[in-house]
Amino acid sequence: MQKGTIGVTTDNIFPVIKKFLYSDHEIFLRELVSNAVDATQKLRTLSSFGEYKGELGDLDVTVTVDKEKGTLTVTDRGIGMTAEDIDKYINQIAFSGAEEFLAKYKDSANAIIGHFGLGFYSAFMVSSKVEIRSLSYKEGAKGVMWSCDGSPEFEMGDCDKTDRGTEITLYIDDDNKEFLEQARIDTLLKKYCRFLPVPVRSGDKVINDTAPQWTKKPSELTDDDYRNFYHELYPGQDDPLFWIHLNVDYPFTLTGILYFPKIHNNFEVNRNRIQLYCNQVFVTDSVEGVVPEFMMLMQGVIDSPDIPLNVSRSYLQSDTAVKKISGYITKKVAQRLEDLFKADRKDFESKWDDIKIFIQYGMLTDPKFAEQAMKFVLLKDTEDRYFTLDEYRKLVEAQQTDKNGDIIYLYATDPTAQYTYIKGATDRGYDVLLMDGQLDSHFIGLMEQKLEKTRFVRVDSDVIDNLILKEDKRNVTLSDTQRSVLTTVFSSQIPTVEKTNFLVSFEALGETSMPVVITQNEFMRRMKDMAALQPGMNFYGELPDSFNLVVNTDSPLVARVTEAADKSVAGKVQPLMDKVNADNAQITTLRGDGKTAPDTETQQKISDLEKAVADTRAEQEKLVKDFAQGQPLVKQMIDLALLGNGLLRGKNLNDFITRSISLLK
Repeated sequence: MQKGTIGVTTDNIFPVIKKFLYSDHEIFLRELVSNAVDATQKLRTLSSFGEYKGELGDLDVTVTVDKEKGTLTVTDRGIGMTAEDIDKYINQIAFSGAEEFLAKYKDSANAIIGHFGLGFYSAFMVSSKVEIRSLSYKEGAKGVMWSCDGSPEFEMGDCDKTDRGTEITLYIDDDNKEFLEQARIDTLLKKYCRFLPVPVRSGDKVINDTAPQWTKKPSELTDDDYRNFYHELYPGQDDPLFWIHLNVDYPFTLTGILYFPKIHNNFEVNRNRIQLYCNQVFVTDSVEGVVPEFMMLMQGVIDSPDIPLNVSRSYLQSDTAVKKISGYITKKVAQRLEDLFKADRKDFESKWDDIKIFIQYGMLTDPKFAEQAMKFVLLKDTEDRYFTLDEYRKLVEAQQTDKNGDIIYLYATDPTAQYTYIKGATDRGYDVLLMDGQLDSHFIGLMEQKLEKTRFVRVDSDVIDNLILKEDKRNVTLSDTQRSVLTTVFSSQIPTVEKTNFLVSFEALGETSMPVVITQNEFMRRMKDMAALQPGMNFYGELPDSFNLVVNTDSPLVARVTEAADKSVAGKVQPLMDKVNADNAQITTLRGDGKTAPDTETQQKISDLEKAVADTRAEQEKLVKDFAQGQPLVKQMIDLALLGNGLLRGKNLNDFITRSISLLK
């Protein structure tokens, strides 16, 4: 019996393994089963080269739980090990046998999982003792036994093993008894080993599919094969919209199938949709850095031996090979989408509402994808017609270019609530886009950067004449007194709407236009929309909604109110306005040039005059408000505009209905 000390660079490697190299104890099972599969694949390769002439026989890897003995055993009938092999590959930590084997058979070796180095030692995360019993495939080899209790000391000697291969027995420690439950082991094997290329048997059943769909050629698979595989990966989900079969062998090896799932309800980046494999061994479903950010919305499998299957997964994002793979996937997805668009545009359009979020998210987060997607990204209008960017520009260029040469893309976010505005625009011969997606507010900003001399304007952000300004605005013919009186008349009759401010303005919109129109400032609304998706913009999100209440001075109804105000209050208001102006002029004189502070007597005069101005304004405001109170027509015009914008609710809506009935009498 040989005794010795494991060759390590520290006195005790095992605490390091437990604490730092593996973030999750359950990974030990993947490492041991993967090594067993590795040994089996090596034997197959040697057999194919004629270097092993014996019968291969049953090559299943077996995982056995013995709860009474407190052991878990992984058995293979692969290449096996001699005492020299164990001394080289087990006693000298971090020397990977797979690396040496790959160097010798790099051009034709079967898929060698390899690259583990410390993989075997993950067994000590859950064990108080580990035993190896092995018999090499080599002629005349003797069985060898090795055991270690988790300290650097080991024992190694001969054993009576007669069956080729390796048997690793873990004596599960008290803190990890969960790994003696058959159900727990089956769950882990299903998670990590369900697609290993060698049958893995647990209990009396094989738990894995040794030839999953991504290992086959696309020509060998039907649409049903792809769909069935998707449902095997993600039970209970709707059929995918479509899929991309990845298959490249230069400058790196990469296979896989990525699916576009149907996304329901709220947009959410789910970070465990795509499963990463290395030669059919599950690595992780945290694929940040391996695939582009926007593909976090996709589902499926990526398999590449060029992705480092390292015990520490944290450096995946900075690995050069990984970056190349990420770039390739971006290019491949864009190419596939373009091919689908060209091959069957009608089908592409029918799926657009579902795939739009993928494409927009990709364009917003990946400049290279954005450049490619400009060819197939679609715009949809309120008549359910679809256009490429070039097609839409040609459609609206003639009609929707303003006096500054900018092409105005009108859009709506709610065709029902904004129906009146949409109709007003289409009646003018304009086209209105439908931008009701969760990312549309961000996408609009991106398009304004990429499309020359183009602005997106929401159809309710201004009166129709101002949306696409063809010429200078017509002047409003109101005197200062009329403007002041009408501002108070209309502002005083606006009902209170929670977290909403209104600013009264006047436009000459023509006699046939609505008497009162409600619009919302484009910039502030965009900021609030983006604040809803970006927590860092909370400042805008907390601001009240700001609307313009535009009074059409050309409207006969507004003219009636103006005439009534002129007769009833204008004569009383004018002297008050004159007094305010005179007092303000005196205040300005008393303040001087502002370089020296007024003396006490002068400051008192200023204070008295300021109080007089406030009192006069209050008197003026009361006078106009009393007049407005007796003008149900004003309130009716305002409420009609609010109603058209969905802003009239509760008591205000009930008051409007009651008033409407009384006006009909």
